[in-house]
Amino acid sequence: MTTKATSIDIAYRAGVSQSTVSRALRNSPLVNEETRLRVQAIAKELNYKVDKNASNLRTQSSLTLALLLCEDPTNDDSLINPFFLSMLGSITRATAQQGYDLLVSFQQLSSDWHADYEDSNKADGIILLGYGDYMDYEEKLNKLAAQNTHLVIWGPAQHKSSVLSIGCDNRQGGVLATEHLLAKGRRNIAFIGDASSHSPEFQARYLGHQQALKAAGVPLQKNLQVDAISTESSGFEAANQLLAQKRSFDAIFAASDLIAIGAMRALKEQGLRVPEDVSVVGYDDIPVASFANPPLTTIKQNTKLAGEILVESLLKQIKGQEVSNQLIPTSLIERESCGEKR
Repeated sequence: MTTKATSIDIAYRAGVSQSTVSRALRNSPLVNEETRLRVQAIAKELNYKVDKNASNLRTQSSLTLALLLCEDPTNDDSLINPFFLSMLGSITRATAQQGYDLLVSFQQLSSDWHADYEDSNKADGIILLGYGDYMDYEEKLNKLAAQNTHLVIWGPAQHKSSVLSIGCDNRQGGVLATEHLLAKGRRNIAFIGDASSHSPEFQARYLGHQQALKAAGVPLQKNLQVDAISTESSGFEAANQLLAQKRSFDAIFAASDLIAIGAMRALKEQGLRVPEDVSVVGYDDIPVASFANPPLTTIKQNTKLAGEILVESLLKQIKGQEVSNQLIPTSLIERESCGEKR
């Protein structure tokens, strides 16, 4: 009796994963042409036939959503940006309220993490939090959209992308932060954070900063923008760079709270007082912001609402309902790190 070939047999012969075999046999754009043709040739040689009953089983709902987190450099072993921790709680609660389970995992950047979940029936859809350098992810996200993957990402909508996105109004947040500093009499405002398309959220915050300066008739000083990723050490180094180059500034708008906290430490070590000498505004309102020394004025993102909208939007997408990108308004939380210029 001849044993019926399986997708595992094809995967072994082709030297690929079983999920890659599945995608290659349905001509998924996520599989390169060379691999797809090799898999299809092996399937034909083995006289492999798709088991329609098994295929139907895989299309049934798992009542599970997948939450994929990008690993971030942190001061502890969590490798999770503190901003995402509160959103994680909100997503977990919102998922449970809808009768779904939540599968939480780190993205495996060296593998096809982005395609395994629905193919293997692990989850009905994916929520993506954090993507590092956006330019590295853009093509991968667009391929997912082309495959009709159920996916929603936290971040700004990109005009070239058809991926569903939910994010805060970063430009509005940048305006709020800069307007607040201007109202305190600050005119030489440094911006610490990557302002390029590699970091679209930081870039939008910088654009809001520019908008507020222009509206107030205050010239933009491009030499007061210093790149930084969202870590305390990066903020510390960026502030020291400003100080070492003897650039004149009386305020810092940091693209994240972590950057702001690192920058305040650098200022303190150089004998500068916050807010008397330099006012500082952060972004995110992570829990540690209120315990910083001095407590940090910041732009708050509503993580509770964000988590609820992410889950609601993904479930609508799974059910074939109409969905659209959304921006959530931000608000200013005033604390002691920002004061009147004297």
